[in-house]
Formats: sequence, structure tokens, C-alpha cells
Amino acid sequence: MADKRDYYEVLGVDKGADDSTIKKAYRKLAKKYHPDTNPGNTEAEAKFKEASEAYSVLSDADKRRQYDQFGHDAFQNGGAGGAGFDFNFNDMGDIFGDIFGDFFGGGSRRRNSNAPMKGSNIKVGIRLTFEEAVFGCEKDIEVSIKDECKTCGGSGAKSGTSPVTCTKCNGQGRIVYTQQTIFGVTQQAQTCPECKGTGKVIKEKCVDCRGTGYISSRKKIRVTVPAGIDERQSIKISGKGEPGKNGGPRGDLLVEVAVMRHPIFGRQKYDLYSTSPISFAQAAIGGDIKIKTIDGDVLFNIKPGTQTDTRIRLKGKGVPSLKNKTLRGDHYVTLVVEVPEKLNEAQIEALKAFDEAMGGTLLEKTNEATQTAPKPEEHKENKAEKKNKKKSLKDIFS
Repeated sequence: MADKRDYYEVLGVDKGADDSTIKKAYRKLAKKYHPDTNPGNTEAEAKFKEASEAYSVLSDADKRRQYDQFGHDAFQNGGAGGAGFDFNFNDMGDIFGDIFGDFFGGGSRRRNSNAPMKGSNIKVGIRLTFEEAVFGCEKDIEVSIKDECKTCGGSGAKSGTSPVTCTKCNGQGRIVYTQQTIFGVTQQAQTCPECKGTGKVIKEKCVDCRGTGYISSRKKIRVTVPAGIDERQSIKISGKGEPGKNGGPRGDLLVEVAVMRHPIFGRQKYDLYSTSPISFAQAAIGGDIKIKTIDGDVLFNIKPGTQTDTRIRLKGKGVPSLKNKTLRGDHYVTLVVEVPEKLNEAQIEALKAFDEAMGGTLLEKTNEATQTAPKPEEHKENKAEKKNKKKSLKDIFS
């Protein structure tokens, strides 16, 4: 047609321009003249349509070759090229998804429906004991996994048939709708309801997979649990998820961990926490005490006069680091002095003797609650008496 401008001129590029240059030029014009940014501007709308038509031809290798040879006549019925071309926005489905995904959709681009796509991930759970989470282990789990149907080769179509191109979206997988609004002409791309975005339609479904292209089966998978893993963390097993599409890789298997409580130990990240009872004699005299750790019992020397709620640190007795296997957290132990609830006569007498040796704090039983107990007679103990009393107390309360 004589009134149509040269497509290269419309986009402002040379005839030898590569695809990247053509796309860049169209992107610039599309952003400038798009009806959404120029509401009510008929001149901008006309330029937008002109640029879109030019790009739809020059971005297609076959159409561009015909245009370079025959010009606009290549797309007129009965023209020199022998093939008709009727421009419409459905033909621009891929273009709008690419160009306007960045401009109006915050950087979201449309994926080519025929491009290889990675399969979805599968999420399962696994329950571990406290020790299994700390030191790591291996666990076998059963998972329902899809594999390509051998009968149809994954096509979903009955043996001897193949999926056909969707006529509703012309194999694009999406349909671009145009509508006139108070802001001008707008376009909106939606997934094709007929083919669900695949661009293909199955007329006769495979009897084995019922058109899905996959067969599900239960499979046993060994999971290697790393030392130091914690509650709600996940282990990724690559390639054990859903099958990919169009030759794409399988997704991954994500195993989320649940850890059982321990009757003695608590955990915060890589540190362990516990309480340990000690006797009155141990607290008063000090010395080695036995403490339970995740690795077993260890001896720790406490100083004389250790008070209840004293916290000690066992360095390197915590949880191994996930990032560095040579490093471990610490174990913090709160010491609790146990006071016996029942005492026999010997123990009572020993405590009275101890109290007397410490200056006397016990009140003797009297009829009058307010009566002051008589002051004990002064008695100077020799070294041998003190030593025997100390030994006797330790034997009784240890």
C-alpha cells in the first residue's frame, strides 16, 4: 500500500539492524506512544499501532524476509509474495508479554509456552530425634513421584496420535484482549482457557495416564541429614521433584525437618542448655561433679561455696555447625542445689553440729515462739575435731 510507511523507517532502524536493535527501538516507541500513557490521544494511538505492526513483521524472521523482498505487497492477498497478512493483537501475544511485562508489570516477563521449564518442587516432612538432628543421620522416606508415561511418551495423547495446536490462541498459550476505556485502548494478556497455557490441545487422551503424560508411583529415597540441622529447616535433594516441561529438568525434593523434644537438653541455634542438680555438700565443699552432655557424662570442678542457679559453660559441647563441621556451639549448665526433704536422725544431728560450727542459726524449740534460744556454751574445737566433723558431714550428705 502506498500510504504505509517503510517498517524500518517507522522503527527508526537500518535495514541491516539485528533483532536486539529492532526490539530496543520498538520498546522505546511503545513506551512513548502506548495508549495507557496517552489517554485520549488518537495520534499517539495511531503511532503505537503503526510501530506494533512494524515490529510484528521485522521481529519474525520469515515475515521480515518476505518484507525485504516484496515490501508491503508481501502481505496483501494476491500480492507478489503470495501470502496474506492481517495484523491483529493476538499475533502480538509474545511481543506484549515481553515488552510490556517490563514496562507495566514490574519486570515480569511472559514465558514462552514451548520453552523448557523446570518441574515444580515436592515438599515432604521428616521427624528426627534430638540426637539425630545434632549429629546427623540417614533416613529412608517414601515419596509419590511422577515419571513420564511410557505409553504416550509424556505427550498425554492416545497412542498413534499427537496433541494439536490450540486454535483459540494459535499455539501462543495466551490471548491478548484489547478494549476501549476512558484512558484509551488497553491490552491485557491472559492464559488461554482452552489449552491452559500449553499452546496444545489433546483430542484423544492416553488411556494409561488419562492425558496427564505422567504416571505416579511410590519410591523410597534415602535422605542424608547433616549434623546440626534444626527445626523447620529443609534438606534439598536435587532432581527428585516433579518432571519438567518441554524437556526441562525435574524439580527438587524439599524435606522439612521436625525435631522431637529432649527430656534434658534445650537448644538455641548451636548452643545447648540444661540444669544439673548438686548436693548441699558438693555446693559447700566444691570439687568434681558429674554433668550429662549430648556426648555423655563429663567431670567439671566447681569451687567451694557454689550457689544455686550458678551457670557454667562447657565449651565445644554444643551442636556442630552446618557451615563448618569443625566448629561446635557450647553447652550452658545451670547448677541447682538440692535441699533434702526428709532427713534421718544422723543427718539432722550432723546438720545441727554443722550449724553450731558455723556460729549457730537454728532456733531451739520452745513453748514461746518469741523466746530466744539460749546461747550455746562456747567450745573451742581442736583441729582433729574440726577435721572429723567436716568428714562426717561430707559422708552424710554426699
